[in-house]
Amino acid sequence: METPNLIPQHALCKAMGLSPNGLRKLLQKDPDFPRPIKIGTEKQSPVFYDAGEYQNWIEAKKAGRAA
Repeated sequence: METPNLIPQHALCKAMGLSPNGLRKLLQKDPDFPRPIKIGTEKQSPVFYDAGEYQNWIEAKKAGRAA
């Protein structure tokens, strides 16, 4: 089993030019956007995203603009 390359939520927000609230809105509006991975059970536990899933989402968006 391959270990996913995880992107911290704050780094993904910065890379996408979104605030944490903007990322939350994107998650609500786009069912294809990768789901977050929360490490731990506490409210303040860190949140990550799978880099491969994010890259696949970007590629799908790029492919969709050609249509």
